Amino acid sequence: MQDIINTIILGIIQGIAEFLPISSSAHLIIFRDLFGIGASMSSKVDLCFDLALHVGTLLAIAVFFFKDFLNMVIKGFTKGVKDSNGKLFWQIVVATIPAAIVGVLFESVIEKAIRTNYILIACALIVMGVIIYLVDKKSKEEKNTKEISFKDAILIGCSQVFALIPGFSRSGTTIACARALKVDRESAAKFSFYLSAPVVLGAATLQLLDSGTISLIMDNASIFILGIVISFITGLICIKFLLQYLRKHDFKLFMIYRIILALIVIVTVLLRM
Repeated sequence: MQDIINTIILGIIQGIAEFLPISSSAHLIIFRDLFGIGASMSSKVDLCFDLALHVGTLLAIAVFFFKDFLNMVIKGFTKGVKDSNGKLFWQIVVATIPAAIVGVLFESVIEKAIRTNYILIACALIVMGVIIYLVDKKSKEEKNTKEISFKDAILIGCSQVFALIPGFSRSGTTIACARALKVDRESAAKFSFYLSAPVVLGAATLQLLDSGTISLIMDNASIFILGIVISFITGLICIKFLLQYLRKHDFKLFMIYRIILALIVIVTVLLRM
């Protein structure tokens, strides 16, 4: 029963933090390791749960942007870069390469080095929160998704590399980079969501290819299904919320939240020393 409750809580946290610019990896580390939510899960249940979260958030992206992705893929292979949607498809492909290469080579190394350094994670939360707010305030809104160039796409894709550090946030770094390139807020968020699809798909695929994963899923089917459903529903809500929110608001709210969470983490760590 405790595993079910933890799955629901962490599934909601993942669904929210995956799409809002607040860092899902930092949240899972903080709530699991520092605050103890889900800490009692066995390693096998934990692995199954992580896979379920990836699948759930991937489904949220696929369902919400189904028509967009379908149009991009069709135009990408039939008309190529001559069509705006076809160009967008190939931009996403190209932009995914840098993060994919660095992720495969260094993700486990970076996670092992930083995962238990809660002060560093807290600092990353603060720094990225301030960066995205200041960059957004100083940047004009001159481009939409159809006006993003291949150079812009590659730069935004490269910015995802910083998201390997818990606390920076994949959506936060990509949105901040897009805004620095004068992409409007809503389009920056939308392009960030488009980019997340291959990243999350790659992470889920790598986990599925691990030996014993299928049997692990079968042995923990309830956790797996529940994790997918919770992160899927929460993800859909958060995607819609952020796109609507950014039409009239800036990133000040997210900066404040990140700073408050970071200060809570720092105080908690110092009190436990």
